[in-house]
Amino acid sequence: MLSSLVLAAALTAAPAPRSAASAQTVVHVPKLDALTGLSAFLERAGTYAALLRPSAWSAELHPFLTIDPTRPQTLTAVGLDVTGPATVSLREDGRVSCMRVADVALFQQKAWEAIEAAGGEPSKPTTSKGVTTVTTKRTDGGGMGYALKGKDVCAFGAAEDASAALLKESVKLVGKAPAPDARLGKVSGVAFLTTGGTVLGLDGTGTVLKVDGTATKLPLPPFQARAASPYGGMKPEGLLFSRVAVAPGGVSQAVGSLRANLQAVCASCQKEQVQAVADLVAKQLTGNMLVSMRNVQVRGSLRTQEARFFAVKQAVAAEVTDAAAVKKALAPLAEFPGAKVLEDGWSLGVKGGTVFVRLKGKQLVVGNDETATQAVVSALPEAGAKLERAADFSLDPKLLAQGLSQVSLSDVMSNEQLAAMFAASSEIGPLLSRSERITGWLDSAPGGAHRFAFDWTLPESR
Repeated sequence: MLSSLVLAAALTAAPAPRSAASAQTVVHVPKLDALTGLSAFLERAGTYAALLRPSAWSAELHPFLTIDPTRPQTLTAVGLDVTGPATVSLREDGRVSCMRVADVALFQQKAWEAIEAAGGEPSKPTTSKGVTTVTTKRTDGGGMGYALKGKDVCAFGAAEDASAALLKESVKLVGKAPAPDARLGKVSGVAFLTTGGTVLGLDGTGTVLKVDGTATKLPLPPFQARAASPYGGMKPEGLLFSRVAVAPGGVSQAVGSLRANLQAVCASCQKEQVQAVADLVAKQLTGNMLVSMRNVQVRGSLRTQEARFFAVKQAVAAEVTDAAAVKKALAPLAEFPGAKVLEDGWSLGVKGGTVFVRLKGKQLVVGNDETATQAVVSALPEAGAKLERAADFSLDPKLLAQGLSQVSLSDVMSNEQLAAMFAASSEIGPLLSRSERITGWLDSAPGGAHRFAFDWTLPESR
């Protein structure tokens, strides 16, 4: 009985978008007039990243009416309610935009004018079971129209031969009250975006963007908060600084990712031997880990895997339960090609650079750069401290912008991943270089999903 009441309360509190069936992406705003803070951030960020400017994406909110939620008068001018909700569903065959009407007669007039201006001749409005519909074919292909019931309207823009399907969907959406979406109730924000297995809640101020989300397909191990972390008292620095507490069931996954990278740059290392060492070490890890990426230094082409591996100067630290057992498990490293025994560990000369494996008390540190590795070893504290979350991170946007800017045009033309990085650098690089910091946290969620949140902070206005 109690669980039923809790579930009912959660559903009642959850936003209720009018989401179209088969939508690949849905954007939902419960109250258009609540976007002030988020719009302020996007307007300022858009000074450096044109893609974020409200004027760049507001045209996507409606299939044929020109509106901008940052300018309430544009909604009032076409009869829409500036205090009402808005839901935009993007499908392969078009999009459906559901909103609330303040002035029915004005909306119908402006819709008629907009449809005519788009090259279509609207059909005469027809009403059936309380739903008024208008539809037309565009001269350049596809169609558009809307379904209106009371103060609720869903308008659509359809690809070729999809008008009938989207009109039917629009009629269905306005025909009944929308159901609360429990996924949206798990995150906070004034605007929500769902795509694939990811749900984002967005909010902001003039200087901070707040993102709250869940995702089902992040390539990360499960996390589990602990009473304390040996890295809890360390000061974040460098490009990326992240402290994590991996759940017992995810330790092998975390170690496996590092093992795969090492194997890729040490082709002459016997796969079975590398796997055996990794398995023995994994059994001795507590799950407390630290990832420290200092900076990016690209030398030459990034087309090879080893070049990409050594471009990011980084080190990973992991707490072990038995230092003597770990040292014994790592002893075979001395026989690996290019290996050298150090006072506190080993170095492996591999293609593209050197990998360092060092032990300090109950801390195992593995790095691909001597400076980055030594910095982590030197910064390891004597005592741990509590972390608020199972995983947290701090990202230096200026260093990230510098790293993205080092991707060359020749590399872009040969690799899709590098092309994506180049595109990101072009789109948001100027914004990153003018940002203060990006900080956030992650945790595990039921079903193998992850919960996360982060703040993107711009400097105070001068």
